[in-house]
Amino acid sequence: MTDRELYALAVKAAEKSYSPYSGFTVGAALLCENGKVYCGCNIENAAYSPTVCAERTAFFKAVSEGERSFRAIAVAGGKGGKFSNLCAPCGVCRQVMSEFCSAETFRIILGKDSGEIGSFLLKELLPGAFSLSD
Repeated sequence: MTDRELYALAVKAAEKSYSPYSGFTVGAALLCENGKVYCGCNIENAAYSPTVCAERTAFFKAVSEGERSFRAIAVAGGKGGKFSNLCAPCGVCRQVMSEFCSAETFRIILGKDSGEIGSFLLKELLPGAFSLSD
């Protein structure tokens, strides 16, 4: 699967976002080593702290189905469903990624409506991650 194809799945997942408070829609598409893809969207809550990000939704769906090996995640996010900037995962989502993914090889794919696609290694976005060895 190409980066653009994975990003297109993230854009489609963002259509299911439940974000009535912020109006900021996010979709994620998580590519497993076996080629299977799990998608997620952000789901907000009036109390704010129970809100869950699209990236964690995708990871938790995959892990709950027994997946443990991941290759990449694509993230599409923006106000009102307009993806004018690269939308990087929040710190909590980056930490969840570090629980299940190699910082040296796991890629985070971000894109814009303009067609720009960026790819980053987890180690670039979360240097010094907290891990089981800590």
